[in-house]
Amino acid sequence: MKYYLLSVMQPQGEPPAPEVLEEIMHNLDVFHAELREAGAWVFAGGLHGPETATVLRAKDGDVLVTDGPYTESKEYLGGICLIKAPDLDAALDWGRKATLATTLPIEVRPFMHEAED
Repeated sequence: MKYYLLSVMQPQGEPPAPEVLEEIMHNLDVFHAELREAGAWVFAGGLHGPETATVLRAKDGDVLVTDGPYTESKEYLGGICLIKAPDLDAALDWGRKATLATTLPIEVRPFMHEAED
């Protein structure tokens, strides 16, 4: 088994209307339940917007601390889901389901090392 990161790419701008967000949250609950039933669930969670970020950078043997996002972008990392899958094809299947649940782009990326089962 390998670990895969499903990154939720959130567009900048206004959040969806409450009734749309309610349906998305329901769909995410169903998706997460399916991951758990399949034994693929590791962790998932949403993130606050990039304006809440603190960026740390190494410089001359010290660390600079800066409030706010590192770069301006039309999209930002809005949430993550860490899964276990036997291969990339299986991870992409989960990514497809995540895209349908969130209605947002999902980036699927493998970790470098195998999962410890």
